[in-house]
Amino acid sequence: MDKIKVLLVDDHALFREGLRFLLEDQEDAGIEVVGEAEDGLEAVRLVPKLKPTVILMDINMPVLDGVEATRLILKDNETVGIIILTMYPQDEYVFEALRAGAKAYLLKDTRSKELLEVIKTVHKGQAVIDPLMTTRLLEEFRQMADKQEETPRLQPLSEREQKILALVAAGASNKDIAVDLNLSERTVKNYLTIIFQKLQVNNRTEAAIRAMRDGLVEE
Repeated sequence: MDKIKVLLVDDHALFREGLRFLLEDQEDAGIEVVGEAEDGLEAVRLVPKLKPTVILMDINMPVLDGVEATRLILKDNETVGIIILTMYPQDEYVFEALRAGAKAYLLKDTRSKELLEVIKTVHKGQAVIDPLMTTRLLEEFRQMADKQEETPRLQPLSEREQKILALVAAGASNKDIAVDLNLSERTVKNYLTIIFQKLQVNNRTEAAIRAMRDGLVEE
């Protein structure tokens, strides 16, 4: 039987070490920890390379939170089973995680036996929802069905703006972009101001996230 390839995503190294030890100590569980990420953006970049089948994802992390990382990952990797593993039991986190496509939501005080069972269940493509949350989830989704979410229409980017955005998403500095496109750094800054306005974002990080989430650049 193929092993369940697991990616651990949490900003606390000690917690990741504990999870890795727990999962790798289960010889008969058929689980292999293929990698670790300390924030959501690193996880997004690692998934195509490591090809995990299950991801244990924290929610509150620097750079990119677990909910947004879940959306980005599932956009191009629909078969990955994402389990939100967090210390927060608040409803809004549950709703946002499930709306983003997570298959399960567990608290960090979950017993190891239950965690292993949920990993196996999610690996099979099934979802796991705490029975105590079912009523509230159904009510939330009913309210969602009554609301038509409107996505603001963005202004199209020019070919040059798309190239600059792609370089930003790849982590290039203004100086790097200027050299690559034979522009002055001042011109690059002007382009970035226009790009931020068109994407309705405030900074480079938000622009990179928007670019990956909405498929504005090729990865």
